[in-house]
Amino acid sequence: PAEWKEAVVQTALCGAFEDNKILFSSTSVDSSLGGLSRSSTVASLDTDSTKSSGQSNNNLDTCAEFRVKYVGAIEKLKLSEGKGLEGPLDLINYIDVAQQDGKLPFVPLEEEFIMGVSKYGIKVSTSDQYDVLHRHALYLIIRMVCYDDGLGAGKSLLALKTTDASNEEYSLWVYQCHSLEQAQAICKVLSTAFDAVLTSEKS
Repeated sequence: PAEWKEAVVQTALCGAFEDNKILFSSTSVDSSLGGLSRSSTVASLDTDSTKSSGQSNNNLDTCAEFRVKYVGAIEKLKLSEGKGLEGPLDLINYIDVAQQDGKLPFVPLEEEFIMGVSKYGIKVSTSDQYDVLHRHALYLIIRMVCYDDGLGAGKSLLALKTTDASNEEYSLWVYQCHSLEQAQAICKVLSTAFDAVLTSEKS
């Protein structure tokens, strides 16, 4: 509902794995929906860079785990559709519209899942870790963005844009985090994972 989309300042952090470029920048972006203004920090990957953008973590063989809820996914977008989802604001607006159109729910499932982040990518499994819900290989993750869900409860949405191995289709995966701090922590671990892979490739 539009009344949930109040004109408030929200924060978004995203990590992008695009075109083998890595850079960090902070920008303010304005959403056309509800006049939202979000401060955005963008990270993308650059294998040609002479130095890594962040700190390499040689212990990334371990897996950082976070408790999240699963909102939903829009799978198998055609290349032409996915190409329009380049920046963090594009993803945020697309998800906003999908929620208003009923393609994605506003509220996630009650069940909590474990999101494990490592140098191999992201694995989302049941809380007992017996069943795996999703696997996102690191090299297939194109962009990550997190932002306040706008519902007033302090929750944040974490969205992943992924591609398939043949680079012919895109998918969007949306999870709910307990707080923006948790969402930022996930982004930071993923960014460190990219850095660790870059560092190992250059050595």
